[in-house]
Amino acid sequence: MALSGSVPVDLQPSLKKKTAASISWILLDRNGNVNVLDVDKYAIMRRVGIHARDLRILDPMLSYPSAILGREKVIVLNLEHIKAIITAEEVLLRDPMDDDVIPIVQQLQRRLPKEADTGQGQGEEEETCTQEVEGDEENEFPFEFRALEVALEAICSFLDARARELETATYPALDALTSKISSRNLDKVRKLKSAMTRLTNRVQKIRDELENLLDDDDDMADLYLSRKMAVSCSSTSSCDAPDCILSSPTIGSRVRRSSRASATTFQAENDVDELEMLLEAYFIQIDGTLNKLNTLREYIDDTEDYINIQLDNHRNQLIQLELFLSSGTVCLSIYSLVGAIFGMNIPYTWKEGHDYMFKWVVIFTGIVCGSLFLSIVSYARRKGLVGS
Repeated sequence: MALSGSVPVDLQPSLKKKTAASISWILLDRNGNVNVLDVDKYAIMRRVGIHARDLRILDPMLSYPSAILGREKVIVLNLEHIKAIITAEEVLLRDPMDDDVIPIVQQLQRRLPKEADTGQGQGEEEETCTQEVEGDEENEFPFEFRALEVALEAICSFLDARARELETATYPALDALTSKISSRNLDKVRKLKSAMTRLTNRVQKIRDELENLLDDDDDMADLYLSRKMAVSCSSTSSCDAPDCILSSPTIGSRVRRSSRASATTFQAENDVDELEMLLEAYFIQIDGTLNKLNTLREYIDDTEDYINIQLDNHRNQLIQLELFLSSGTVCLSIYSLVGAIFGMNIPYTWKEGHDYMFKWVVIFTGIVCGSLFLSIVSYARRKGLVGS
């Protein structure tokens, strides 16, 4: 069931409460009118003419990679939370109640209408369309590209904002960890690093999809829906052209132009410079976001290296302390052994009349043990086992 009529851009709270569980699509036409659709997937497939496998790409319950797919009559768009079907006349956007999707609906409603269509009557539209055919039509930006530009701008801005938020939280956490190594600081940095890894993977997927699209001219040509529709109408028969003209002034003007100059149309079919410049602009933007995240990762890696160096230094100091304690324990053990041996109730010939001799035995043993300790420490320093 489709709910006809325009829906305000800000989507009233009452509508949110009533339809949040059932509404799955929102439709925007080339004039910026918004209609909320409550239909099943089969109705969507019949409306736009796509296969079930393409519609499954937009299923939020399934995990599909980011994709911009050109089909015969539609563009299937799966970019993070932006899941849309773009035709030459309208845009179908999934999950309109999502907080991240509502601003996109507002942007589409504001930017989809052409400037030439606002405030003009039907006669002026036809006159403008005729003038475009005669002169400026080659420079007209197709409807599907305006919708695609809004989606790309939204997803690039969304990911860049997440990257800036991550930067804002990460740099102070790394500085705090550098100044004081604690379990709390380590756990905070660990969580931020995990979030950065996930965000990097998301940005990388968008970048790879744009790069693959830019590398294949045929894939870019598949996204020219208005051009394909105009060529299809003009190649069928001349009597079909008025229907196309009535359905869409833009496409109709292209049909008339194509019927007059088929060679020029064929050349235009292979011209993807317009779309290529559009994709390159957002590829540069998403690549800048990826570079920002890579720089952040390098800073984290440098901080980890610094922390590891500090921990290694502490570990070395503990080893040195252990060496000193072990050496002292050995020397004291020898001293105690000598004292214990000569302190036993065993008769010695030198004890008779020479009780003071035991004092010199103890002193001599202490000197020998001290010299042994110093010798061990000196040897360890010569071999570089302890610091000087």
